Amino acid sequence: MDMVLDLIAGIGRATLSFIRGAGALALFALEGLSHILRPPFHARVFLTCFVETGFFSLPVVALTAIFSGGVIALQSYTGFAQYHAQSAIAGIVVLAVTRELGPVLAGLMVAGRVGAAMAAQIGTMRVTDQIDALSTLSTNPMKYLVAPRLLAGIVALPLLVLVADVLGVAGGFMVAVVKLGFSAPAYITATLNAVKFEDVSVGLVKAALFGFLIALMGCYHGYNSKGGAQGVGSATTAAVVAASILLLAFDYLITDLFFSH
Repeated sequence: MDMVLDLIAGIGRATLSFIRGAGALALFALEGLSHILRPPFHARVFLTCFVETGFFSLPVVALTAIFSGGVIALQSYTGFAQYHAQSAIAGIVVLAVTRELGPVLAGLMVAGRVGAAMAAQIGTMRVTDQIDALSTLSTNPMKYLVAPRLLAGIVALPLLVLVADVLGVAGGFMVAVVKLGFSAPAYITATLNAVKFEDVSVGLVKAALFGFLIALMGCYHGYNSKGGAQGVGSATTAAVVAASILLLAFDYLITDLFFSH
């Protein structure tokens, strides 16, 4: 009987801890978003975060997109050749890249690179009391540290995904033409016929949400880190893991919302 009660008590404590954490995260997100809409706006901090999130993430996102598009074309050919349906490869590459792989892979790359950097930077400021110093200088830490990063993530990731979409399709094109012997004009025509505004736009909506989630996780875990260098390391790891899980979960929810009917 005691074991059952201990188990129920443990489940209750875990549930309450989860609800408390989710509530704290929601309040943190709402406060950060509210500061985006209220002056003053720290444009220089935003531009720095935007360049860090977008421009400096471009090489890793571009390489990931090119090779992913090539792999899709190669694997699609292997499967479709059994049914003499090789002509559908161009459409499959466009569909997979614009709907899923462009936003998801770009988001995961940015989460690993930028989300970790945000958590480490803000976490270091927290454990060295720099955030408290901002408050004593009449600078709101949420407005100065969090809001510009949230906005940078929302703006930069859709731009990265646009580049990833183009390069992913280009990667599939190169593999199909150079390795698989497709006709370049025919492949381009099939690609243009397969592109749909809905697929691209939903991919960009995903990207904006993913950018927000990545920046939110980095800022939240960094802002609430404690315990010196070890705490900063734990916050960095937690930010990347949480952002990756939320990214995949919301990817499923958005896909189910827009494409399941």
